Amino acid sequence: MDRLDELQVFLAILETGSMAAAAHKLRRSASSVTRMLATLEERVGTRLFERSTRRLTATSEGLGLADQARRLLADYDTAIREHGSTAPRGLLRVTAPMVFGRRHVAPVVTRFLMRYPDIQVDLVLADRNVDLIDNGIDVALRIGALDSSGLVARQLGTVHRVTLASPAYLERRGEPQAPEELVHHELILGTAVRGLAEWRYRVDEREQVVRFTPRLQMNDVEGVLHAAREGFGIARALSYQAAPDLETGSLKRILTACEPGPIPVQLVFPSARHMAPRVRAFVDFAVDEFFRLALIH
Repeated sequence: MDRLDELQVFLAILETGSMAAAAHKLRRSASSVTRMLATLEERVGTRLFERSTRRLTATSEGLGLADQARRLLADYDTAIREHGSTAPRGLLRVTAPMVFGRRHVAPVVTRFLMRYPDIQVDLVLADRNVDLIDNGIDVALRIGALDSSGLVARQLGTVHRVTLASPAYLERRGEPQAPEELVHHELILGTAVRGLAEWRYRVDEREQVVRFTPRLQMNDVEGVLHAAREGFGIARALSYQAAPDLETGSLKRILTACEPGPIPVQLVFPSARHMAPRVRAFVDFAVDEFFRLALIH
């Protein structure tokens, strides 16, 4: 039983003068009102009303409690109005992968803050999946299929895992035409997220795994792309990571017919129920920005 309900019932009895009238006012059964008053008096340890055949009269203890009850219920209503306001405000904590966050999420966050002056944002960039609950994160941008954590997701688009080499390297060593030819090339392995020395492709609707010994491996994608630009060998990255190099032509996308399927990019958050206005505002704003500006495909 909600103890605030007990106080509401108590004040209704005080204002109407009877339990029957209070029950009618609150749209409760007479028996529930009687029971709640008895529970409250038991909790307080004294009689709150003197009973007569026609009316209930508040005792001095009851009058004292009434003043405190009114203040408490007024404070409660104020708190609910302020925190339940539709105007987004307060601190929003967001996390995203390092490169994607710098290139795409940070600009979206900046535009979001310009629209909502009462919100502050703490943007955490990290190439690992930060636990939302343990770290007090409101929204996370995740690249890849979600696990069964129960998080709610809004998809922003997809990216692809692409194989890349510089025009100079391909001219010197030739362009591989099938995944199995990669083992005859200098390969650069990125180990920031997944350190297995294997690349997976899709050939004739079947997965093909290429295992190899890399000449160079790094835990930083920018270093991997730099080595590929310099003509050292063939690298692999996500399409958004390599987009600037592909646009300038410093890297070429190869084995495109064998690329695995698209990888979802999603905003995830703990629950869609009772979502804080600042969280709902950011999710809706980010989804609109990504689609409107075609930040990813």
